[in-house]
Amino acid sequence: ALRCRGAMWRGAAAALLGLAAACLLRRGFEPRARLLSAAELRRYRGAPGEPGLYLALLGRVFDVERGRKHYGPGGAYSGFAGRDATRAFASGDFSPAGLVDTVSGLSPAELLSIHSWLSFYRDNYKPVGKLVGRFYDENGAPTEALREVEAAIEEALKLQAESDQKQQQFPPCNSEWSSAKGTRFWCSRESGGVPRAWAGVPRRLHRPGSQGTPCVCVRSSGPPWGQPGSSQHRDRGDLDDPRLQQYEGCHPLAEQCVLPT
Repeated sequence: ALRCRGAMWRGAAAALLGLAAACLLRRGFEPRARLLSAAELRRYRGAPGEPGLYLALLGRVFDVERGRKHYGPGGAYSGFAGRDATRAFASGDFSPAGLVDTVSGLSPAELLSIHSWLSFYRDNYKPVGKLVGRFYDENGAPTEALREVEAAIEEALKLQAESDQKQQQFPPCNSEWSSAKGTRFWCSRESGGVPRAWAGVPRRLHRPGSQGTPCVCVRSSGPPWGQPGSSQHRDRGDLDDPRLQQYEGCHPLAEQCVLPT
């Protein structure tokens, strides 16, 4: 009976282990990330006798040994080694005061820079673990500070997407000025650095809450923006958008406009 019960226990244990392994595989199991203290990370500045060359960004630690000429002693970015200098990735301040992990007060553009650098390290360097401190606690769990930064980066990404969409609809004009002729605005299929299948015509664009009325190129045929499949339109593109104003003295459908001095 005892042998029977032992066999049953071993069978049940094996089944549980198999089930656990299957669950881990389905979840894309990864070994527990290494947790480093700030003091331990300082030992990884790449100097002779030190165990390696690491840096941290938003609390994620990367092995940057393959970039030693940049991050090792004497390298242009040696100040990043052995610490989390997240703020400097956005500000470009490589002084001791700038090589810190605080991100308060950074603009959306600066947060996007941090996001871009984090993607760069993920793609090019081996992740080591997490730095216990501002962004991860002693158990390796994200802190409130990290959640706030990630939410701010997500919001910055949304703003960037909205800006990109606006530029697709109303790309900036080309422009030049001369004392003899004044200012010339014109549109092409690549003006404003936005490649497209149409050139457009110059118009002033009024944005609520913004100063000035920049020159933008406006599509002058087909359905309005955001209505690609509509059959009920006047074949005027976005010319009827109420935010647009025609330049005085210029033909409504001219691809260039000259404003005298």
